[in-house]
Amino acid sequence: MARTAEMTLLELMVLKDDISSVIEYIGKNENFQFQSKLKENSAGAGSAAGTDEASADALNIDSQFYDGLLKAYKELGYENAAYDIKNCSAPRDEDRKKAAGLIAAYTQLKTRLTEATDEAAKVNDAWKEAMAFSNLQVSYSELEHLSFLSLRIGRIPEDKFEDLKDRLEGSAVVIKLGNDSSHILVASSKKGRFALDAELKNHNFVELEVPADFKGVPETALKGLEEKKLQAEKLLEELNTEKSNFAETHRAQLEHLLGCFTIAVQIEEVTSRLESTELVYRITGWIPASETESYMKGLDELTEGRIAIRAYEPFEVPSVMSGKEQVPVKLEHGKLVKSFERMIFSYGSPVYGAIDPTPFVAVFFTILFGIMFGDFGQGLFFVLFGILMACKVIKVGAWNKFAPIFMAIGVSSSIMGLLTGEFFGTETLLEPFAEFVTGLFGKPHAPILHLMPSADPKSIYVMFGVFGVAVAIGFVINTCGLLLNIINNFSRRKYAEAIFGKNGIAGAVFFWYVIALVLRIVLAKHSVAAYDIIIIAVSLFFAAFAEPFERAMEGKKPLFENGFGTYIISSVVEIIEVISGYLSNTVSFVRVGAFALSHAVLNFTILTLTNMVGGPGSVGGIIVLIAGNALIIVLEGMIVAIQVIRLQYYEFFSKFFHETGKEFKPFKFEI
Repeated sequence: MARTAEMTLLELMVLKDDISSVIEYIGKNENFQFQSKLKENSAGAGSAAGTDEASADALNIDSQFYDGLLKAYKELGYENAAYDIKNCSAPRDEDRKKAAGLIAAYTQLKTRLTEATDEAAKVNDAWKEAMAFSNLQVSYSELEHLSFLSLRIGRIPEDKFEDLKDRLEGSAVVIKLGNDSSHILVASSKKGRFALDAELKNHNFVELEVPADFKGVPETALKGLEEKKLQAEKLLEELNTEKSNFAETHRAQLEHLLGCFTIAVQIEEVTSRLESTELVYRITGWIPASETESYMKGLDELTEGRIAIRAYEPFEVPSVMSGKEQVPVKLEHGKLVKSFERMIFSYGSPVYGAIDPTPFVAVFFTILFGIMFGDFGQGLFFVLFGILMACKVIKVGAWNKFAPIFMAIGVSSSIMGLLTGEFFGTETLLEPFAEFVTGLFGKPHAPILHLMPSADPKSIYVMFGVFGVAVAIGFVINTCGLLLNIINNFSRRKYAEAIFGKNGIAGAVFFWYVIALVLRIVLAKHSVAAYDIIIIAVSLFFAAFAEPFERAMEGKKPLFENGFGTYIISSVVEIIEVISGYLSNTVSFVRVGAFALSHAVLNFTILTLTNMVGGPGSVGGIIVLIAGNALIIVLEGMIVAIQVIRLQYYEFFSKFFHETGKEFKPFKFEI
């Protein structure tokens, strides 16, 4: 059986002049995980021991270039874009010159654009104010000296005009002084001027100083301001066009330089946190054993022999042997099985050296989903959807890596659909295929497997047959989980756990023998014999009363850790748990048959509704058929997937996932 990938610990002694190129090599290969968490870098870039002042200045400059390029990248409108760093390398002097020139050019353009924007805003405000008072034909001093009115002239935010008008309704009059709502004249009684001022303050009112003899704005001044406003707007538009052209022209260069300096910043971050002397850095980390030789050769060629490398097997590492450190776990699979890895790691990482459960998960998930979601047409939809995801025609972010899963469940659903005769809910299109297949073995009939309950007495046998198949699959999955646990414990020399306990040999024998006994009684009409009771009782005893036997094999004392009385009580409870646990683990798979039947019923319901509105050939029928199948694919597809995952987690993983390892997460450069 396939186990987790073998790992090797590498110890690298790297000269100061080579450290950047070595870190770059590690980051680009993406198969080296640092042995332990790097020390905290509290002093910032260039703080590692052995980094001289000139090197620190250069690294600080690279950080400044990165900040400048990233700021320009975001301000040019590419904030949500993802630039690629795979084809980039750590910056050279030539890259630094290009970055300096690019940042300087953008800074100059930005300065001009900022100045033009401010100027346009000032001119526009001046023009608005002039327009606001252009129709004031009475001198302000005459208005101000009215006996009964209190007047206020000023500016408010346009979006507050309507609210101010509503609040002052009945107590004051609000008048626009221009084409917009930003300049206003407010009139109220002298008695209400204090309440008026309070309300104006709440609406961010800014009072304007108006000369006493002011009557209006001359026409020539208005035209001059308008002309100046148009010129400022034209200049601003030209600069925005220049900015767009700059962004388009320099995007490729900007992204390449940004990628280079992204690498530089991350190299420095790692370097500053490594163990080091004045001249040498020490790096230790895990790497897949299959890649060790080529990796060491690459590092030797990169540094022209100026590097010392030592390789250790896991059992040669003291921290691993003492249990203080776990060897990281890497799973090696093809594209199909690899797409199921996240299902494993979302539950927990297998222990290093254990049997890799991913292939089992891939097979079980695919089969169970297909049984519960059997429809040839809907299955083909999943296959097509998976192909389009794999080809990046459909992009759904991180979900694209699960394209093989969609194709796998699509194939299994299609196969089940061929057996049940379902094609988007219809049962007539696949009848020729079913009759051809069944005709090879006797009288032709369709479908091959009829799931829908009917008046035919035989349909009840078909239903129980489906449930029986589901339980049989559950037995196989439970058995695989037990075998994985037993084999893993033997390989790790945990013999007591492998033999005793509900998930050891004792529990497995109890489970298997009870199933065999039930089959003998049901199929062969055998009666329960004395030896049956003895075998079941002995296996159940060692499964439930395992503690002293496990402690004896491991040489631990006392045999009853918490006392004999406590041991008896806990063992009795354990007997109940063993029996109920195996019973529920088996019966739980009945849901597979239940969902298979419910899927057939849902398809039948959609087809019935389609016929009620005119059949598949009518407009209404087509709409119902499409909407109904879409609903089944999305909602029932999610429900079935959740149920399959639940069966994997609780019935399969629970048999052998008693402790978790550490997932292999190699260092790599990230945006």
